[in-house]
Amino acid sequence: MASQSSPQSVHSFTVKDSRGNDVDLSTYKGKALLIVNVASQCGLTNSNYTELHQLYEKYKDQGLEILAFPCNQFGAQEPGSNEEIVEFACTRFKAEYPIFDKIDVNGDSAAPLYKFLKSSKGGLFGDNIKWNFSKFLVDKDGKVVDRYAPTTSPLSIEKDIKKLLGVS
Repeated sequence: MASQSSPQSVHSFTVKDSRGNDVDLSTYKGKALLIVNVASQCGLTNSNYTELHQLYEKYKDQGLEILAFPCNQFGAQEPGSNEEIVEFACTRFKAEYPIFDKIDVNGDSAAPLYKFLKSSKGGLFGDNIKWNFSKFLVDKDGKVVDRYAPTTSPLSIEKDIKKLLGVS
């Protein structure tokens, strides 16, 4: 980025997909986003992946996109390669939404996108992500509108997603 101004939306970021290709998040302008740090070997894996799939199936044609970012910072519960992670999520949970490159969400090496998300909506115990499956809801303009704890069921935030999408 040429300018030193701080990003105003998630659309300002470029991230890597699971194959290492650049993805400009501005391609998601006009869509509501649910951004989630995921893990394959967590106690929350089955319920979260199952409900994320259900939400995606229900709202993908109405403007919802789920962006999954694997992270191995919590109990080393995402040890696999990107290829293994995608295979797991797509085969076991029929994930059709994008799964990106494995990243750090906390600390000095945290992905710039996650630094922005955390600074936009601090958590109950400060800015750090507490565990796998923390969720950020982002509006169609790329602004973070809400943050949900790892234990918050994806289906329980359906009303907030519907509000962003303008569906009843």
